[in-house]
Amino acid sequence: MSSAGGISLSASRRRPFLAILLWFCLAMFLTPLSAFAVNPDEVLPDPALEGRARTISAELRCMVCQNQSIDDSNADLARDLRLLVRKRLGDGDTDQQVLDYVVSRYGEFVLLKPRFTAKTLILWGAPITLFVLGGIALAVYARRRAGKPTGKALSAEEEAQLDEILGK
Repeated sequence: MSSAGGISLSASRRRPFLAILLWFCLAMFLTPLSAFAVNPDEVLPDPALEGRARTISAELRCMVCQNQSIDDSNADLARDLRLLVRKRLGDGDTDQQVLDYVVSRYGEFVLLKPRFTAKTLILWGAPITLFVLGGIALAVYARRRAGKPTGKALSAEEEAQLDEILGK
């Protein structure tokens, strides 16, 4: 079917086209752009070492972006750290040795998931403590509210008016 302005599709042929277009747009929107942060020249030839490097890189914070791992970041410092991780793995370091080396240079903050130590106890304990305190505060509030009368009692005159309205 054609119209004066150009070609138009019938409603039955338009639906599959729109569905395909919607799926295509959704796929393009949801494609993680961070997957392209690691440049091809950074990738190790050994897939096992590359997998270890990706795992370690996912645990390290980009010091520029701060809420991204170095594996997801395009910052120059993140690239340098990715190369450092790959170099250390290529030199034969274990995953833990690589993490310890990076932490010794940049501090505990470089870890996206901080270790459980005496220094980080408040970091790990604060959410649990706040949750428990919030629950206690909610229970106290609910208990106090339940004990209070909800309204003023009716006077004798108001009771008589109510009885008259209700027809008693």
